[in-house]
Amino acid sequence: MATHTEQLPARRPPRRVSWNDPAVRAVVYQVLALTLVGAGIGFLVHNTLHNLSMRNIATGFGFLNREAGFAIGESVIAYGPADTYGRAIFVGVLNTLRVGLIALVAATLLGVLIGVGRLSKNWLVTKITSVYVEVMRNVPLLLQLFFWYALITENMPGPRQAHNPLPGVFLSNRGLKVPGLEGASLDWILGGLALAIAAVLFLGHWGTKRQEATGRVFPLGRAAVGLLVALPAMGWLASGASLTLDMPELKGFNFVGGLTLTPEFVALFLGLTVYTSAFIAEVVRSGIQAVNNGQWEAAGSLGLPRAKVLRLVVLPQALRVIIPPMTSQYLNLLKNSSLAVAIGYPDIVSVVNTTLNQTGQAIEGILIIMGAYLTVSLSISIFMNWYNTRIALVER
Repeated sequence: MATHTEQLPARRPPRRVSWNDPAVRAVVYQVLALTLVGAGIGFLVHNTLHNLSMRNIATGFGFLNREAGFAIGESVIAYGPADTYGRAIFVGVLNTLRVGLIALVAATLLGVLIGVGRLSKNWLVTKITSVYVEVMRNVPLLLQLFFWYALITENMPGPRQAHNPLPGVFLSNRGLKVPGLEGASLDWILGGLALAIAAVLFLGHWGTKRQEATGRVFPLGRAAVGLLVALPAMGWLASGASLTLDMPELKGFNFVGGLTLTPEFVALFLGLTVYTSAFIAEVVRSGIQAVNNGQWEAAGSLGLPRAKVLRLVVLPQALRVIIPPMTSQYLNLLKNSSLAVAIGYPDIVSVVNTTLNQTGQAIEGILIIMGAYLTVSLSISIFMNWYNTRIALVER
């Protein structure tokens, strides 16, 4: 009679806690590191609160609901000295975002043009763009801001002798005055413009998928022009066509009406755009050069002109190299906007400095500035990382 013996699973010996075990040492070191960091933070917080209480300085963010009592030179939204500190700080955040986002778009466009120009076969274009990059990258941004601000305020005439290059456009030491739009239809037009931009982005995505599937190219350029013209026009008609052109006029010693771009805004915008575009140009140049020359030769053998090869073949591949360092330049531009305080532009740093000088809430003010820049920087990083993931090559 055959007997079968069951094989019992071998029991692992119990794991002993030993200092010679690397895993045990790693856990102990991490616990010690966290303990030291926590103790350091606790000491700093306790010491800070003790020093504040000894000087009878109140803590907390309750001051945000008190009346600010100071004016702000320019604001995206309505603001007056009777408003709260919280609204004043919000105005500073909006001012920072306004100049930062506009300069970001302008620096990107200018940087791409200069980066492509550095690779041009035209000797003059190559040398001009090379000199531009080397000069602008090696002159500190703060000096560039002082230069642009002095150029506008010191070398421009007063309002009565303002330059008038175009009808309704005046350039003086008070800034740039341009015609503005007023009326109930303005919101409808802006809504139509936003809808048109969203539609163009959707059509671009759909057109790319369609081309990959069928090989047929969707005429996105003509569709974009049509949408950008038609949808705002439809909004204008739907709202009753209530829109007037507000032309600036000289009255007394200054202009009234129209839109004003202050010298501080223009100087900060030019400084950020020119300085950052030089770095973006180098990012674009290196990204294009990272694409194998065989791509140029293969596309050229199909009869494509050099401009189309760059736009349709090389740049889409170069984006995978360009996007990561481009993200760093976008973050640098936003953080460099804090130098606006040097030329008097009312960004968040300037507004918070005035607030903490009046209230004495220095720690809270610094935390607000840090939180604002951290939030915006992380938002840009998340978006750029998402876009980088979308265009990355998928390995099979």
